Amino acid sequence: MLKGFSTELQRILVILVVCSVIGFFSDHYALWMLFGCAIYILWMLWQMRRLNQWLVRQESEHPPEASGIWGQIFDNIYQLQRDQRLEKENLQAVIKRIQEISSALKDGLVILDARGHLDFWNPAAHRMLALSTKDQGQSVINFIRHPKFVTYFEEGNYEEPLELPSSRFASKQLQFQITLFGKNERLIVIRDVTQLHNLEKMRQDFIANVSHELRTPLTVINGYVETLVDNNTTPTWIKPLQQMLQQSKRMSLLINDLLVLSKLETTEAGHNHKPINIEQLLAIVKSEAEVLSKEKEQQLTLICNNTTKPLQLPGNEKELHSAFSNLVINAVKYTPNEGRISLLLWQDQKHFYFSVSDNGPGIEAQHIPRLTERFYRVDASRNSSTGGTGLGLAIVKHVLMRHDAELQITSEPGRGSTFTCIFPLPQK
Repeated sequence: MLKGFSTELQRILVILVVCSVIGFFSDHYALWMLFGCAIYILWMLWQMRRLNQWLVRQESEHPPEASGIWGQIFDNIYQLQRDQRLEKENLQAVIKRIQEISSALKDGLVILDARGHLDFWNPAAHRMLALSTKDQGQSVINFIRHPKFVTYFEEGNYEEPLELPSSRFASKQLQFQITLFGKNERLIVIRDVTQLHNLEKMRQDFIANVSHELRTPLTVINGYVETLVDNNTTPTWIKPLQQMLQQSKRMSLLINDLLVLSKLETTEAGHNHKPINIEQLLAIVKSEAEVLSKEKEQQLTLICNNTTKPLQLPGNEKELHSAFSNLVINAVKYTPNEGRISLLLWQDQKHFYFSVSDNGPGIEAQHIPRLTERFYRVDASRNSSTGGTGLGLAIVKHVLMRHDAELQITSEPGRGSTFTCIFPLPQK
């Protein structure tokens, strides 16, 4: 570029010298200087015209021949065009490759613009949602009209996927996962989870049916074993019969818990919800747990740090009673004799909290994430000593999920554990 400027300055200097000499000898110095400037301006305008014609026509790949600064301008623009053409070809190749990859996916992909309108979709999404070319630019809500999807889409909380029945195929179940990217654009991944949904439904039905069918024969067995225990005086049979009675009762508890879990999984959240006085409910749970805690000479306390009016939570009273009772009974079971168990209720501006704390043996950190899994035991040997089913915390987790709440667990070996239920405060 500096060489071009140098050439251009030399051209200007030559014009000025020639015009000065002619003007000096002809006694028309100013006129010749003006003439020289006009010639240079005309030359510049001609070069501009050549540049404009070359850019507009694009008839030739090569730029016009020129010297000085204009030669460099033509060459630089030509180089930029070549680079741009190469980048465009590379970008088109990448786009083509992405389209080929998206076309090969079994999952549906839908890209929405910032307004939530359809921008791109792959063949799988076309099959699942029956989209066509004329639908581009329309709102996605026009094609997925399920109220749950509309709420999910508009609330903007996309941490968890949403499962819905297909609007096109009655027998299919679809899972929608939305991800934000760019300037408020959205990517929707649609998966066909029909097989997983059917397997889960089969599992739930199997557990519910088996548990229900086992309940009646177990009741009969319990009755006969209790009769034998009460009427048998033979020393050799007393211990076996008592063990049979203990195990049959434990199996009855297991079946009852499985039925509770099955009901929580199969009934829709919000069933039988009504305002519940949480303090009264916790007082009932505490009185029920005191029957067991007094046998172990434990200290059980309930503190409600609520300075306002009694806390009313819309929910299912039977489900919440089951969840709170499971937490308290677990604390009683695993806290040693003469231990301390504290029940605490408090709230802040957005949530209210219920915690159960004990000074029992505690739980190691690696076990905490799995405590709410069905039948998970920190120590399998504790199962027989406590009489638990391994389903209590799973029930607690499901009940809290159905009330938009969560369970937090903190524990330290040798210093006890704290289980905290966190509920959103009711909207006023």
